[in-house]
Amino acid sequence: MASSGTQFVLVASLALLCSCLAIKVEYDANAIIIDGKRKVIIAGSIHYPRSTPEMWPDLIRKAKEGGVDAIETYIFWDVHEPQRRKYDFSGNLDFVKFFKLVQDAGLYAIIRIGPYVCAEWNYGGFPMWLHNTPGIQLRTNNDIFKNEMQVFTTKIVNMCKEANLFASQGGPIILAQIENEYGNIMEKYGDAGKKYIKWCANMAVAQNISEPWIMCQQNDAPEPMINTCNGFYCDQFKPNNPKSPKMWTENWTGWFKLWGGRDPQRTAEDLAFSVARFFQSGGVLNNYYMYHGGTNFGRTAGGPYIATSYDYNAPLDEYGNLNQPKWGHLKQLHEAIKEAEKFFTGGIVETKNISTYVNLTQFTVNATGERFCMLSNGDNTGDYTADLGPDGKFFVPAWSVTFLQGCTEEVYNTAKINTQRSVMVNKHSHENEKPAKLTWAWTPEPIQDTLDGNGKFKAARLLDQKEASGDGSDYLWYMTRVDTKDMSLENATLRVSTKGHGLHAYVNGQLIGTQFSRQATGQQMVTGDDYSFGFDKAVSSLKKGVNVISLLSVTVGLTNYGAFYDLHPTGLVEGSVLLREKGKDMIDATGYEWSYKVGLNGEAQHFYDPNSKNVNWSCTDVPKDRPMTWYKTSFKTPPGKEAVVVDLLGMGKGHAWVNGRSIGRYWPTQIAETSGCDPHCNYRGTYKDDKCRTNCGNPSQRWYHVPRSFLNKNADNTLILFEEVGGAPWNVTFQVVTVGTVCANAHEGNKVELRCQGHRKISEIQFASFGDPLGTCGSFSVGNHQADQTVSVVEKLCLGKPSCSIEVSQSTFGHSSLGNLTSRLAVQAVCK
Repeated sequence: MASSGTQFVLVASLALLCSCLAIKVEYDANAIIIDGKRKVIIAGSIHYPRSTPEMWPDLIRKAKEGGVDAIETYIFWDVHEPQRRKYDFSGNLDFVKFFKLVQDAGLYAIIRIGPYVCAEWNYGGFPMWLHNTPGIQLRTNNDIFKNEMQVFTTKIVNMCKEANLFASQGGPIILAQIENEYGNIMEKYGDAGKKYIKWCANMAVAQNISEPWIMCQQNDAPEPMINTCNGFYCDQFKPNNPKSPKMWTENWTGWFKLWGGRDPQRTAEDLAFSVARFFQSGGVLNNYYMYHGGTNFGRTAGGPYIATSYDYNAPLDEYGNLNQPKWGHLKQLHEAIKEAEKFFTGGIVETKNISTYVNLTQFTVNATGERFCMLSNGDNTGDYTADLGPDGKFFVPAWSVTFLQGCTEEVYNTAKINTQRSVMVNKHSHENEKPAKLTWAWTPEPIQDTLDGNGKFKAARLLDQKEASGDGSDYLWYMTRVDTKDMSLENATLRVSTKGHGLHAYVNGQLIGTQFSRQATGQQMVTGDDYSFGFDKAVSSLKKGVNVISLLSVTVGLTNYGAFYDLHPTGLVEGSVLLREKGKDMIDATGYEWSYKVGLNGEAQHFYDPNSKNVNWSCTDVPKDRPMTWYKTSFKTPPGKEAVVVDLLGMGKGHAWVNGRSIGRYWPTQIAETSGCDPHCNYRGTYKDDKCRTNCGNPSQRWYHVPRSFLNKNADNTLILFEEVGGAPWNVTFQVVTVGTVCANAHEGNKVELRCQGHRKISEIQFASFGDPLGTCGSFSVGNHQADQTVSVVEKLCLGKPSCSIEVSQSTFGHSSLGNLTSRLAVQAVCK
């Protein structure tokens, strides 16, 4: 044991070391100032629980390579404190490890504690025990809630301090957020909301960190809070304090996917346009939400009806692959922004309107007179040629921004993509090998106890599902007994009104029907917060005397956004249960004594665990289209390093586990709307989340991510499915996600890199033309002019290689007879 003197010297040495590594974070209206250096910050959101620790280093590395300075993440209260004062920071919940990896990569970090997060996360990130605490009111001036919020916030801040994660301790965290988008809904809370937000600010300051605190979407944020903007465009945003930097905490790179919804897309051109306009108008920090979206593992998807995939059309796709051209186009944008950093953060800024939609902004460094210019064209239809006199003439396409080095040389335009476009495909690891046929075992979900009406607790009313279940499961059984002695039973029906998202109804052990608030029709879905519906089915299993009604209520993610969203009723609460005869109400069972049971027996007995001793699997007479059924199979790990997915087409709705680890809910029978897709999306014009949608008429999600860290390298793996509504597992297969086709459509003077993925190489050049080619990836055609050697040159440079680099120039391909016009190279190649 060391002496007290030795201990003092050691502590003093460590303190000195920390002080030497300390980073001072300051700001003014034009810059984030880090150790005296004036900076603009490019940040990207990567949520640690939506990926795995094994994925984190690669995601962070690709973000850095893409020009990102900082990684931003929420802290998710519900998974960290699932029971009051019982915490979990293990596995992919180890945010300290995540931030240390960010620091190891040489990046900054932004921590958004909330602790309300929204994030399309179940219940907005609040643990259900919080909701069920007597006397509590969430997100308002309620002492019980504020105490719990402060306890959790303090714990997270203290964990960061203990790990030396704040910049002032030599760590990566340069900004911290408290609350989240409260300004959007604060009015509904009245004076209590105003008092609450002031308390939030005071509580945050009392945490005694040196880094600035931010509040997004909070126009009345109390000092010293910095209010920030969220949205698709924030160039018109102004902080409420003129001394605060203009920060964009959520630049939405796409949108989230719904069960039954089409796939959201936001073009690289429009996203780049929004960022460029933001910095042209004085922006200091832009954070992409999301830079990597990831996967809603387990039951973390919110909503209701938010899908398991949280791809978000982000620069890194759900699996961590480069989403090209978005990733590459933004990388080039970030390089242009960094070249202009000294102009953005100091000097003279002059903006003038040179046309109805066109603005010229000139940045001048006082000391040297150096200039940098940006030309923005906000017209969504008309291109423009700007005559800047001695600085030259510049063609600015509609809905684009041009960066001009020295105000005389174009170095980037947001509408001109000069990077690879990758068409991702799902395929078997080796195309020439037939995948092994899976062998299935099965077992029924044990439900006889609930069909007999036997639950765990009782109440003489219909309870709210989230209160009765504590959100421990998607499922809650409501059971009661009715006496039909006064009914003839002729043309009898069961009518249930519910605020749950789904319902399975049994009478005397017989399933009489299943219904969901959103049906898999492929048509336009109902929007809004009302997921209530009426269930009305004929009952043939009634008998004279006592009958058992067993109703299984189902949730599909709990509401995560809106004023008082926590009070939205769920399940049969506020509903009714009626037995009718010849169209007349005969028995109203609403106020009867009801017996309740939370969850499935298979969940409680860990049927999803391959090592569970509580389940007897049968390999004979494997059923098809049987509801409430568990399936099991084994499979080999696909070779290589490409992302693995399981194709669940043919299954109905349920939950999937690989080697006992949840990969989330599945629901391939939810079909996307059949209309509203745009195969030729026009990036020009204001983006909305319903613009440029794809995947009409197909399953909203067919493939489900299986992280390689879930798999056994040298042993068989086990897939277990709980099938709720009935499906057939025969067509289930495991595939890898890879680049199938690569395209480029680059302007002369640029360099194009074509790159396959994994072990694959460029096997075929399907199209190549240098000149004025027409069309887009998948539909290229030769224009009026082209260099005759284009195909042979590209084949020589690229065939048989995993990647190749092409200088787009006349010296590479020869003349294309376009005179003074700039030529382009269009190329399409296959990776195998």
